[in-house]
Amino acid sequence: MKKKGLLITLEGGEGAGKTTQVVRLKEHLIQDGRDVVVLREPGGTVISEQIREVVLSNQNVGMAYTTEVLLFQAARAQIYREIVLPALELNKVVIMDRSRDSSVIYQGIVRGFGVEVIEQLNDISTKKTSPDITFLLDVPVEIGLNRRRQTTEFNRLDHEANVFHEKVRQAYLEVAKADRRKHGAYARWQIIDAGVNVDQVDQQLWLATQAFLAKKKTKAWEDQLEDASVDYREE
Repeated sequence: MKKKGLLITLEGGEGAGKTTQVVRLKEHLIQDGRDVVVLREPGGTVISEQIREVVLSNQNVGMAYTTEVLLFQAARAQIYREIVLPALELNKVVIMDRSRDSSVIYQGIVRGFGVEVIEQLNDISTKKTSPDITFLLDVPVEIGLNRRRQTTEFNRLDHEANVFHEKVRQAYLEVAKADRRKHGAYARWQIIDAGVNVDQVDQQLWLATQAFLAKKKTKAWEDQLEDASVDYREE
């Protein structure tokens, strides 16, 4: 599917502040004249929220990893079908608190299911839709978990041992840095220091978003020029 709109995802470990920052980023983009939809995974639809209750419940600490994988994908399939894909078709900006990359990191790498298997499932769930830009909100594990303990949203995954959360953080950093080495200025992943205060994270995120939008506009213009030159040569 060729997207008309823009898909922005925020990723990171527990307590990185994604929930706060998606709202702030939405406000910036609305002020910039954009039509914006904000969503979270798992969740966002009636069915997906019901799945969220099951997959993140503290009562389900004995959940099999395979069950975890498939529940996340089921929730993703529903939100993409109901909201994400229609919104992109209407040329809206969709900002998501987690999406397909969370499954790659948590289940594909840390749980050991394999990136290829998870990406195949991701392609089915999202109809092969990938983010245009992904912000990794990186925070040291201890800081992130301490933040979570101060909220009422300490869920099943938060109870994992610190070594699990450290593996998650390192996997995120490795994936993001590999993407940046490969694609340079046009890398999808951008790393944001989320260990600082909320306003500083907000500033980093908005500056990076503005830079991305500027590059996207430039790239679209370059592509138009290239298409025009091809048409001219063919004549």
